[in-house]
Amino acid sequence: MRLHTLHELDSTEGTVRIRKGGSDVSSLVLVPRPSETDPNDPLRWPRWKKHIAFLSVCAFTFLANYGIGGLSPAFYILSLEFDKTVTETSALLLWPILVLGVFNFFWVPIANYFGKRPVFVFASGLLCVCYIWGAVATSFRSLLWSNIIAAFAGSSTEALGASIVNDLYFLHERGAKMGLYMSFISGGNSIGPLVCGFVITGLSWRWHKWIAVILTALTFLTVVFFVPETRYFRDENQNVVSPEGIAMSSSTEGVGSGDLEKTAAGAEGRRTGDHSLPLPGMEIPKKTWMQELGLWSGVAPETNLLKMAVRPFPMFVYPCVVYSFLGYAVSLVLTVAINILNPFVLQAPPYSWSPMINGLINLPGFIGNVAGSFAGGWLVDLFCDWRARRHAGVFEPENRLYLCALPLLITGAGCVLFGYGVERTLHWTSLFFGYGMVSFALTAVPTITMAYVSDCVLPVNLDALMLVNGSKNIVAFGFLYGVVPWVEQMGYVDCFGTQAGIFVAVIGIGMAILIPLGGKIRHSQAQWRIIL
Repeated sequence: MRLHTLHELDSTEGTVRIRKGGSDVSSLVLVPRPSETDPNDPLRWPRWKKHIAFLSVCAFTFLANYGIGGLSPAFYILSLEFDKTVTETSALLLWPILVLGVFNFFWVPIANYFGKRPVFVFASGLLCVCYIWGAVATSFRSLLWSNIIAAFAGSSTEALGASIVNDLYFLHERGAKMGLYMSFISGGNSIGPLVCGFVITGLSWRWHKWIAVILTALTFLTVVFFVPETRYFRDENQNVVSPEGIAMSSSTEGVGSGDLEKTAAGAEGRRTGDHSLPLPGMEIPKKTWMQELGLWSGVAPETNLLKMAVRPFPMFVYPCVVYSFLGYAVSLVLTVAINILNPFVLQAPPYSWSPMINGLINLPGFIGNVAGSFAGGWLVDLFCDWRARRHAGVFEPENRLYLCALPLLITGAGCVLFGYGVERTLHWTSLFFGYGMVSFALTAVPTITMAYVSDCVLPVNLDALMLVNGSKNIVAFGFLYGVVPWVEQMGYVDCFGTQAGIFVAVIGIGMAILIPLGGKIRHSQAQWRIIL
């Protein structure tokens, strides 16, 4: 069995030219190169078609978290209804978090081998069925298992949703689109509890599930009709390398990046589901809408499902993957810890809030999520473009990491603020501000670091993102499983102070190593022969 290096798959090693020179839009260079002979290349789709497909997957991702994580304001009520302890009730969120991570390792090889579309169609339908099950559950055990199976379905979007950003959009668009995707993931965990608080006060917690059923059914239809297969087999070296060693790609020559129907720029590509290279100059027929509705697009060439399942694990030696998964994991731990604990703080004396009022804590959480996705996405893209203009149009993946300083400062302080606010019974605004500041990292950190991973290992980005998403949930589960006894034994100040220290250490040390040394590390890891 022959092993490959990253350099064999993409000789750019992540360093590419995204500007020909100057600040005019016409100088923009498209990376990766779209096919000049295949109109079925997702990079050549009309902008509206890209956006509809992407937003449909984002909606699926949102609802996977909305229906499960959104139930948290009802935890206090559910603990009374089913006669469960705080720790037992928290299992409604903890076990799904584990499942959301573990089953990335199931869905990604299947999507790599058979395609993403059949996975999205099946999983979105299954998610709807699970929410119906949860709405009619008559026991705690039944409700728990409905959440677990729903998490199994929802886990399909964790890595695949992030990977579809790379399927549909160019490098200069990647940060903003990854930020939007992360907003939908985190939005399910912030808007869900906010809505649930009002729903369970006016109706019941079951209606939270029924609302999720309706929305998921609609999303299932959009996935079926508007999400074609985005898997596409490109030439191994997607960008021509200039004599200076800087990767070059297609210029827009004044054409917007969404108008690729009119752009004849790029290397020969392979048609989705057809693994033969077209002859130079021969245009491949464009698929009809009915053809795109098909679930079968062929299997990946020259491989098998077992190989696809095993291939990602050696990539854990890539430093970018380790940094991304640790940063994402600790960001998730901080946010979900507050999600689990805040109902038992705010619905109990001395606050004694109703679930409806308790749900309002998710407003600052949502604001923090949106701010984080904006900073980690659009702002990082803007910063990277500015850096590229100052360096002859050359983009370095490490440019993204400078703005990790924002979540490092904001979230580290917010975590300490929340811990002090609870233990000292401070005014509720301290808890709200603390949660908003903590939520900033949940979108900013993964948006920045997962885009960084994609930049560094683009040919195998789906496998690498699977490791990030799967591993971060497993680590988060381990932390969160013990967060309730941890708080009970040490108190909120020590517990959240320790978590703040871990977060700052992970983000700060990673920045200190990768920003100055990332280029050398990328060049070194590109020679490692570990890819099946």
